[in-house]
Amino acid sequence: MRSCVHTENCFVPISEIIAVEETEFNKKQRNIGRWQKMAKLHAFTVYYVKKARNHRWRCRDAMFWCVDEHLCNQWIQALKELLEMQKSRPKQLLVYINPYGGKRQGKRIYEQKVAPLFSLASISTDVVITEHANHAKDNLFEVNIYRYDGVVCVGGDGMFSEVMHGLIGRMQKDSGIDQNNPKASLVQCNIRIGIIPAGSTDCICYSTVGISDPVTSALHIIVGDCQPLDVSSVHHNNTFLKYSVSLLGYGFYGDILKDSEKKRWMGPMRYDYSGFKTFLSHHYYEGTIAYQPAKHTHGSPRDKESCRTGCYICKQSEKQLAEQNKEHGLKHEEGDEEWKVIKGKFLAINAVNMSCACPRSPKGLSPAAHLADGSADLILVRKCSRFDFLRYLVRHTNQDDQFDFPFVDVYRVKCFQFTSKLSEDNESNVMDIGKKRFGQFCRDHPACCCNIVNSTWNCDGETLDSSAIEVRVHCQLMKLFARGIEENCKDEAAYSQSSIEQLL
Repeated sequence: MRSCVHTENCFVPISEIIAVEETEFNKKQRNIGRWQKMAKLHAFTVYYVKKARNHRWRCRDAMFWCVDEHLCNQWIQALKELLEMQKSRPKQLLVYINPYGGKRQGKRIYEQKVAPLFSLASISTDVVITEHANHAKDNLFEVNIYRYDGVVCVGGDGMFSEVMHGLIGRMQKDSGIDQNNPKASLVQCNIRIGIIPAGSTDCICYSTVGISDPVTSALHIIVGDCQPLDVSSVHHNNTFLKYSVSLLGYGFYGDILKDSEKKRWMGPMRYDYSGFKTFLSHHYYEGTIAYQPAKHTHGSPRDKESCRTGCYICKQSEKQLAEQNKEHGLKHEEGDEEWKVIKGKFLAINAVNMSCACPRSPKGLSPAAHLADGSADLILVRKCSRFDFLRYLVRHTNQDDQFDFPFVDVYRVKCFQFTSKLSEDNESNVMDIGKKRFGQFCRDHPACCCNIVNSTWNCDGETLDSSAIEVRVHCQLMKLFARGIEENCKDEAAYSQSSIEQLL
């Protein structure tokens, strides 16, 4: 068996072969000397994942040929049988496309870049073009989701959030779980979600794959990657509000979102404009935070090591959390563990389940946050000068420790509650920690004429107006077609011994 392409040696695991096809040998492509005169040649093409810099994946192919038709067919059959043994690969997918998100390129991106790859990998798809908000979410409560190996969303973070809410909500409904109970133990969603980035920021895709690239994401789906993901539930007065997987922000990031929603006509530029405007306003908010530390975790928000593929901390934290729940039970654990209370004036209150990295902030809001350790990093930015706050924001774009400020505190938590000082909630039903009524100031300047009652919670890019919320992290509640961010590798990556090169 000979290769019809002369490239550098590379090792490709069977798990990263996309497809194997019989090929019509094209004699015009290459002069193969005496072989061309001896007999008819038989060939097949192997399509595989080629890893490039910056976590980018591409589909490449290599042709192999010989004069023995039986031998060629044997190789084709053997390789296809090996691919059939990859049980994690999807065969049937439900695809939702948001044609309006980002730059309105979702449909084109899917049809030109993704659909041909799915077809090459023999993946069948049912495609739904969403027509209005919550179309995908509502549809997931109606369709037979159990006939699919996964759900793919083509769009931005908002589209992913819609699909996530539909899938998790459907699982809880089918299992008889009341989502309005903040202490309910939610049923894990085993149907994986694939994200084809076509939005403005694509933060979730960037934080779980390492790049916002449709082809890379499609290839992760094809090879059947699986990345567990923590999900936080947000409640107000025993009423379910939202699920969050990336950013839950009050104050600065909430105000940016609230202002930018009025300027959608500006496109992605609205975030820059609203961010600058919010920075100049320098509003702070007074309230009370109560949290329970995530004692089951093995890491710290101040760690230098980031969450990567096969993360040891995620695996160990999941194991220890499962042992704790098995030994004590969820309710016992929550009732007995101490709640820590912090009162103050805050420019920003951020809770993140992942680093929230994006092209503008390569390290994200919390560089050492983990995707699946059953915790969130709670970041409190206390009232400070504009200059100091600017120094903090600049740290998101460089390699310096962004928590190394006297006005910034960070905690790794498994649940927390917040009540603003002006909140008129009289129900004090949050663990009875002595909170009655709390208020909120606009700022200290006497000349300020602002009449800001409350900030807005930014929940994965969607607004929540409740100023008193309860947040709980659910360990590995859902799964993505991803493998976490891999360590940077060169173009010529060295793979494992189970490779095409060795087989041939």
